[in-house]
Amino acid sequence: MLQHLSIHDFILVDSLDIDFQSGLTVLTGETGAGKSILVDALSLVLGDRAETGVVRQGARRAEISAEFGLDGQPEVEVWLEQNGLEGDPGQCLLRRVMEAEGRSRAFINGSPVTLTQLRDLGELLVDIHGQHAHHALLKTSVQRELLDEFAGAQTEAHETSQAWHRWQTARKRLQAAREEAGARLLEKEGLEAALSEVQPLLDDLRAWDDIQADHQRQAHMSSLIESGAQLLAGLEDDEEGVLSRLAHLQILLRDMLEKDASLADEQALLDTALNNLEEARHGLRRYADRLNLDPEHLAELDRRIAEIHRVSRKHRVTTPELLERYAAWQERLEALQSEEDVEVLAIEVSESETSFGSWAQKLSAKRQRAAAALGKTVTEAMAELALGDGRFEVGLNPCSPQSHGIEEAVFLAASHASLALAPLNKVASGGELSRISLAIQTALSGQAGVPTLIFDEVDVGIGGGVAEAVGRRLARLGEARQVLVITHLPQVAAFGSHHLRVSKLAGEDRVVSQVVPLDAEERVLEISRMLGGQEITETTREHAREMLAGAGQAEAAGKTRKKSA
Repeated sequence: MLQHLSIHDFILVDSLDIDFQSGLTVLTGETGAGKSILVDALSLVLGDRAETGVVRQGARRAEISAEFGLDGQPEVEVWLEQNGLEGDPGQCLLRRVMEAEGRSRAFINGSPVTLTQLRDLGELLVDIHGQHAHHALLKTSVQRELLDEFAGAQTEAHETSQAWHRWQTARKRLQAAREEAGARLLEKEGLEAALSEVQPLLDDLRAWDDIQADHQRQAHMSSLIESGAQLLAGLEDDEEGVLSRLAHLQILLRDMLEKDASLADEQALLDTALNNLEEARHGLRRYADRLNLDPEHLAELDRRIAEIHRVSRKHRVTTPELLERYAAWQERLEALQSEEDVEVLAIEVSESETSFGSWAQKLSAKRQRAAAALGKTVTEAMAELALGDGRFEVGLNPCSPQSHGIEEAVFLAASHASLALAPLNKVASGGELSRISLAIQTALSGQAGVPTLIFDEVDVGIGGGVAEAVGRRLARLGEARQVLVITHLPQVAAFGSHHLRVSKLAGEDRVVSQVVPLDAEERVLEISRMLGGQEITETTREHAREMLAGAGQAEAAGKTRKKSA
């Protein structure tokens, strides 16, 4: 459950730290005091997208932290472990920082995370019901999602949707394969012809540099043989050869060295030069022995090179690029062969359709069971909310296969026993719709495993005995969950186990919101203000005391009934 909320430099909040308790906590205050700012702050720290202007004027950044206790929440601890975000045992800290220039950062237990991770974890910790939730209830998609949530069928709904998309993708591929068979056949034949033309040249293409070098030698073989012979003659001639003359010079230098030792370096250099020339002579001799004028080999090289150039020009690529183009043709041909296998694609269509049907049937079975249970639960809740002879049912109308299954969920209600069931948007006034919405929300919240529920002025448009019934139902819900309610109704506020007052303070240069917990006498004053406005009389005080006492007795009676049951 939510244990602590810390807000700094957020909209009208300068610095605010609030501790929360289990049970039902009510938040009250005058209009414009900033009650919904708390919900906005919690929404952001739970992963909502931040809009511009959330940073308090004059501040550099806004920071929101929320600390949760995880007792009885093993799925949260498993999620944290799977994502490597464990913190102190039994605790979880969420933090959101929003810069004035628009950047936003999120942290879980001190580690930076994505907004998606923050949102995924937030959905396991808190469920927020806004004051306009009853408007969303008019959408069939929302009704279906709420039914699936009540049924615990999120997995089946997800798998049904995935199977549907796989089925439709397979159908489109099969249809395309049949419609484009002629064009693909022509492309396939062209690719096969190109591949068969290049395939015999692959070895030469891979050895292209060596072939060019060999051709260069063969084309200049006569010149190479003649030049090699001249080089060897120049080195080896007995009288005029370089080696003979250097050998004679070496003898002269050695004689000089015996007379002048300072010529040692020059002697070493001359010896090195002579050794290098000897190695060069041996290398040139081996090279000359390998030289062989072979007109037939040169003609063969000319033919191979000409063929490669011809094919390259035909396909408008350079010779080095021809190998890359060959690989691309192979890949495309394999893709075409896979696509054009109509029989394989037909099998994929059949298998994916069967998978969709299987998941859709599982989803339908859960929806059928949940529809009856949700109808009964909401009808009972409507009775408590001054719609005693009203009814609520969930209709499941078969439809053609869709991504959401094989039926549409429709919320049907009748505000009076004499009226026929009809869709919500046709049977309820604004106030009745708000009460039906609250009945549905509390029914869903009672089923969900989320430990903290927040209701943001969902009691708009009701009053009197109905408001008292709403407060009683929220208090009963608070026996099993942590419930936070922002309300303007004293009848609802009276049922709170804990009471926080939100007020706005005007300073010299700014306006800030503050939240303070109320003791017993302060609660009397706050309920009195809600009953009678700014002027609080002894009559309104007495009325407030009676209201608080009545709510306490009702709450105690509810706990007694729960124990006896």
